[in-house]
Amino acid sequence: MSTPIAVQDLPGNLIGRFEGRNHGSSVSFFIGTFDPGAGPGLHLHPYDETFIVEAGSATFTVGDETLELQEGQIIVVPAGTPHKFVSGKGFRLVSISPFDHMEQENLEG
Repeated sequence: MSTPIAVQDLPGNLIGRFEGRNHGSSVSFFIGTFDPGAGPGLHLHPYDETFIVEAGSATFTVGDETLELQEGQIIVVPAGTPHKFVSGKGFRLVSISPFDHMEQENLEG
């Protein structure tokens, strides 16, 4: 039987982090609300990462590209591609990883 999980009960401050292996799932994700100017440094993963922008906007760096993403847009970052984002006002997103846990190699900061 599946047990519902409240997003606010996921670990993290502004980010709720769900690691699938802790819940019998092969997928992991995080849900985050970010202050303007916030975001992770340049990093990469050994798997694709799918971002869904729920609110606001952010500037994403994906490989050599700089993209402005707005509410309602989705972007897929291929495995092994360096990426980061800097949030704008009211930025909220979901990031989905097709892996039962999250692995990240930080490339800056």
